[in-house]
Amino acid sequence: MASLLCPALVLFAARLSGFAVGLLVLFWVLTFKSTFLPSSLSQQDFIYAVLHPLLMVIGFILLSGEVFAAILVHRWLPGSMGLKKSVHLGLQGVALASGIFGIWTKFQGKDGIVANFYSLHSWMGLICISLFGIQWLLGFLNFWHRREAKIARIKILPWHVFLGLYTYALAVATAETGLLEKLAFIQSKRNNVSKHSTESLLVNSLGLFLAMLSGFVILAAVSPKYGYHTLQSRQH
Repeated sequence: MASLLCPALVLFAARLSGFAVGLLVLFWVLTFKSTFLPSSLSQQDFIYAVLHPLLMVIGFILLSGEVFAAILVHRWLPGSMGLKKSVHLGLQGVALASGIFGIWTKFQGKDGIVANFYSLHSWMGLICISLFGIQWLLGFLNFWHRREAKIARIKILPWHVFLGLYTYALAVATAETGLLEKLAFIQSKRNNVSKHSTESLLVNSLGLFLAMLSGFVILAAVSPKYGYHTLQSRQH
């Protein structure tokens, strides 16, 4: 059992799952274009529709998983703790910007803002990006900022990790609801798309790999061998 929990194996599994997720999203949006614009021929609308899944899955979930709780970054990045914290904060900022811009693309639809925020998926997305923004700000104030007392960082670290875990899990759950919403829409509006079609299998596979990815990232977080317990010891 111990060999299954080695950092290199978990990192490899997370990277492999993330690579599969990225490929599946790209293949989906480039191959099944009518899914994202069933009733519009506008090239601009198509770009906005495609940018949303790309930014939210590849730019937000994959990147935030890579830097989430400073776990995976601390595994592959050489150098000092200060350098790792700076890279962690910067990559989290890029993930946050991707998430904000990904939500902004939904505002560009012809139906307006309110029409795009009616479902569980949309509300979960708003909550998720808000929590991630709070997490980034707290991380900056309490960990990266050198004037913050060390004892305060030690006390806040478990809550910082919890909020990171919760936000990351919520992001994956939000993506899963988005996949279900999109799949239900295309199956109900387009009679030629069956439950066993290639696109249906692709979307279900994407959801499965997202679940696998989140499992490997969370495993890295809760493992006492190389999770936040290790980071906590380095704060002393």
